Amino acid sequence: MRFLSTLLFVLCISFTCSAQTSIAELQSEEYFDFWVGKWEVSWEEADGTMGRGSNFIEKTLDCTVIQEHFQVDEGQMEGYKGTSISVYNPRTNTWKQAWADNQGGYFDFTGKVEGDNRIFQTDIQEMGSDTLFTQRMVFYDITPDSLKWDWESSIDGGKTWALNWRINYRKLD
Repeated sequence: MRFLSTLLFVLCISFTCSAQTSIAELQSEEYFDFWVGKWEVSWEEADGTMGRGSNFIEKTLDCTVIQEHFQVDEGQMEGYKGTSISVYNPRTNTWKQAWADNQGGYFDFTGKVEGDNRIFQTDIQEMGSDTLFTQRMVFYDITPDSLKWDWESSIDGGKTWALNWRINYRKLD
C-alpha cells in the first residue's frame, strides 16, 4: 500500500509539472510553461540556407525553474550551445531569465506578457547620448505543437525593434 501511495504521489507531481492549459487560464507563474518539452528548431540563414538544432526545456528544482538546453546542429553557427534558467518570483510577480553560452555570452532578462506574446527583455543601457540599447526574445504564434521565437534589438529604448534572428519551433514529444 505504501508503494501505491508513493507511486500516486510521484504521478501527481509529474502531471502537475507537465499539465498544459490555455493562455486565458494561466496564472503569472505559468506564463512560460508552454515552452517545456523537446523541440526541433530551424531558421533561415543569411545566405538562404536552413539552420537546424534542438532545444530541450524542462522544469527542475521542484518544478519552480524552467531550464533550457539549446544547440545548433547544422548551419553557420554549428556547434553553438547555450543554456538558460527562468524563474518566477511570486513576491515581485516577475519572471527572470539568465542565459549563458559556449561563446562567452551572458544575458539577464526580465519577462513580461503583451497580449498572447511572451517576452524576455534586457534592461535598457545608455550607449552614447542618443542610443538606448535593449534586446528581447519574443515568443508568439504559440500552439501545443509549435511556436515562433524572435531575437530583436532596439537602439531607441524599445520604441522600434529590428529582427536579428527568427527560430521556428516544432515539438517532438
